[in-house]
Amino acid sequence: MGDYSKALEFHDKALWIAEKALPVNHPDLANFYKQTGSLYACMGNYSQALEFFDKALKMRQKLLHENYLDLADSYHSIGSWHSDIGNYLKALDFYDRALKIREKILPENHPVVAATYRDIGTVYNHMDNYSETLKFHDTALKIKENVLPDNHSDIATSCDSIGSVYNNMGNYSKALEFHDKARKINEKALPENHPNLAISYNHIGFAYNRLSNYSKALEFYDKALKINENSLPENHPDLGITYDNVGSVYQNMGNYPKALECYEKGLKIFEKSTIRSSGLGHFLHTHQLRA
Repeated sequence: MGDYSKALEFHDKALWIAEKALPVNHPDLANFYKQTGSLYACMGNYSQALEFFDKALKMRQKLLHENYLDLADSYHSIGSWHSDIGNYLKALDFYDRALKIREKILPENHPVVAATYRDIGTVYNHMDNYSETLKFHDTALKIKENVLPDNHSDIATSCDSIGSVYNNMGNYSKALEFHDKARKINEKALPENHPNLAISYNHIGFAYNRLSNYSKALEFYDKALKINENSLPENHPDLGITYDNVGSVYQNMGNYPKALECYEKGLKIFEKSTIRSSGLGHFLHTHQLRA
């Protein structure tokens, strides 16, 4: 993770200089305000983020034509802010404004257009509107497939996103189709210990677990676990999540001692992070055990 507070300190100094040196409605000031808002958003300070995003938007609305790309950028930033705080209808409103401008100005297969479709799909996913989610994610994927090399990792990311939607819908066979496509791309495009590979393996393991194919689930969860053990700090939450995943398979197989062992490993990691393990608590409750 970047040191956002340090970055903000330097950025504030640059903004102070810019405000002194530039006319009050200079377009570069809008860029500074937008960048400041992005830093606050990364830090989780959403009220401050919105304040600066709004400053940038109001300035651009005064200075720019309604179809100018910088105006779309401001709409997208505010849409992201609303999405982050769970205000999904507002997020869709601002994302839609950004999309309309971008589709008028940019080529139909432009990566920024694809990113806008992706983000709209993500909002619909948060709203459990899976049909709309698939529509927008599929459009984003088609754009990427038209402009990127076949084995580009961004295509794999879109495939994983679509697979996750099918997982949420309970269509695990369809989920496997997309997650496996992502896996094949990532295995060619990424180093063997890349975290994105572990994500693909975890997704595939989840689908196999739900399909009661426990040997396959363990095979892919084990691959994810090995990558996370080799590439992440020993107390990283993603490592704890993978232990929980493996524990859930052993629990479904009726191998309760092995399940408990995995859940306890996950719990030790979660106790040192802001995430809490749900796997162990559920296991102990189900089997009336005591730690």
